[in-house]
Amino acid sequence: MSESERFTAGMKVRREVLGDAYVDRAMQGADALGQPLQELITEVAWGTVWSRPGLPRKTRSFITMAMLTVLNRPHELAIHVRGALRNGCTREEIVEVILQAAVYGGAPAGLDGMRVAREVFAESD
Repeated sequence: MSESERFTAGMKVRREVLGDAYVDRAMQGADALGQPLQELITEVAWGTVWSRPGLPRKTRSFITMAMLTVLNRPHELAIHVRGALRNGCTREEIVEVILQAAVYGGAPAGLDGMRVAREVFAESD
């Protein structure tokens, strides 16, 4: 697959998981410094990894949320909790992922992760 095909495939998956509004804001808000990073993320993360057939999107959402919880990246975690809901993850499953991450990544990360999930759930209600 060529670079442009990976970008196109990545943009499709990125939009399906994160939503058009978020992706449009991210792409339009990127300045000259940020544009290459947006392109890299779209091509590599979404076009190469998220587009692979080896794992269902729901599983990829679980893994991503666990890693973002452990890395204590609340902004990205919120984006991916919303994406996980779009991918068919239940609130109960999301809570379980954060609990699992808290055990292996530390209570402070788990507390922040749960706070983020609670905020996203409240937004969706």
